[in-house]
Amino acid sequence: MQKNSILFIILSLFTVLSWYFLIAPRYHQQLPQQVEQTRNDAVISNGSLLETKSANKYIEENINIETEKYKAVLTNKGAAIISWSIKEKNGQMVDLVVPESVPVLANFPNEIYKVVSKSNKKVVFEHISVDGWKITKTYNFSDFYMHNLSVSIEKSHEVSFPEIIFKWGPGLGTDAKEIKENTLVTKISAYTATVPNKIERLKNVSKSAALYKWVAIDNKYFLAVFIPVKFADFDKIISSRIDKKYPYSLAFTAIVPKNINKKDYSINFYLGHKSYKYLKTYNFGFEKTVDFGFFGFLGKIAFEVLTFFHKLTNNYGWAIIMLTAVIQILVLPLTLKSFKSAAAMKNIQPIVKDIQTKYKDNPQRLQAEMLNVYRSQKINPLGGCLPMLLQLPIFWAFFTMLRNVYELRNENWIFWIKDLSAADHFMRIGSFNFNFLPLIMGVGMFFQQRMTTVTSDPTQRKMMYIMPIVFTFMFWSFPSGLVIYWITSSMISTIEQYFIVKKARFI
Repeated sequence: MQKNSILFIILSLFTVLSWYFLIAPRYHQQLPQQVEQTRNDAVISNGSLLETKSANKYIEENINIETEKYKAVLTNKGAAIISWSIKEKNGQMVDLVVPESVPVLANFPNEIYKVVSKSNKKVVFEHISVDGWKITKTYNFSDFYMHNLSVSIEKSHEVSFPEIIFKWGPGLGTDAKEIKENTLVTKISAYTATVPNKIERLKNVSKSAALYKWVAIDNKYFLAVFIPVKFADFDKIISSRIDKKYPYSLAFTAIVPKNINKKDYSINFYLGHKSYKYLKTYNFGFEKTVDFGFFGFLGKIAFEVLTFFHKLTNNYGWAIIMLTAVIQILVLPLTLKSFKSAAAMKNIQPIVKDIQTKYKDNPQRLQAEMLNVYRSQKINPLGGCLPMLLQLPIFWAFFTMLRNVYELRNENWIFWIKDLSAADHFMRIGSFNFNFLPLIMGVGMFFQQRMTTVTSDPTQRKMMYIMPIVFTFMFWSFPSGLVIYWITSSMISTIEQYFIVKKARFI
């Protein structure tokens, strides 16, 4: 049993550590000057496509838009967005425009536009170039998260139109506690136009806009989706980044036909959180950007059950505990099978040792005799390990779901647990955050190992006692919702082992 347990724990630990701790990229608040210059020279930069030939008669100004859901700041320089802060349920503001990407959705950002009109519902900008063409940009805002940007470009005489570019990035904003991994998790997601519709990840590519229904830039908890009203109006979708240290940028390009005097472009855009339930209300596939991991179908089932328990308790902390109990009940047959197999293996250990001693110089005979023992005793040597491995997809799906769903953000449990998506932060000692839940988890694991470890092998015993320390360190900065899950799971497992192993005397 102990060898199988060690194997299962090591596999789980390796999987979790590989995913969570190998985060080399770091989020950069400011770009170095030379990199900023490179970005300005990039093919999808928002740099002016026309050289200014005369002084602009308008002065630069910012326009503030504020509703119950968000606060935006626009500028008439490039008719762009320089800030878009989402108001979360705890009152926290999260700016989705990161400093190095300011401004976003700009057209000819060196030009100062005329502000034709402005209100919380609509802002209209206008610019007439020295070559005689005119561009009008209209932002239409809603009280929620879906908005519209319309661009009209026209001319009165023979002149070449410039290329139109709509760009967001590099990157998408998040809050302070997510900055460490934001570069790694920020991605460009495109929803295919052909059936069956699916999500594609665009990495440093230029693709035809007609291939997709919408394209988004998203991170762990937030999302910016762009849905052209007519994809045929646009030429390319470009996903690019400077290097691996920086997040991706997303751009739509459009070449205005030469034989027309006026052309209109319209893009609907969503700027908001990635609540799975809320995104599904749009019925446009936005919810597919929520990451449920490799075992996504299991993660979605777990999320639906978690949502059900939340309706009963009105508290996600208790909902996590209830869902963990349900999972433990579901895998109980596998747990029983593992215990029974381990018990049977333990019972034949004296026979096995005799065979190993007797035939230590004859490997073929040793293997044959071992197989005879297994057959005669009707024992599967992998019987104790396989049930545990079969539980790994359930564990991983639940782990990924709890770590990524927006619904747990800023949700409290009891006492000092105020945000299930963040570490519990029991107290702060200088610059060190003392997180109490991982410590409780580690102590519980230690006593569980002490109660259930029956091996006499010193190496195995040492390993079993080291694991609680390793897990405490690993879970130290994990979201408290995940730690609650692990504590609950360990407690239920301990109770099961006590009654099944000790009382039923399987071992």
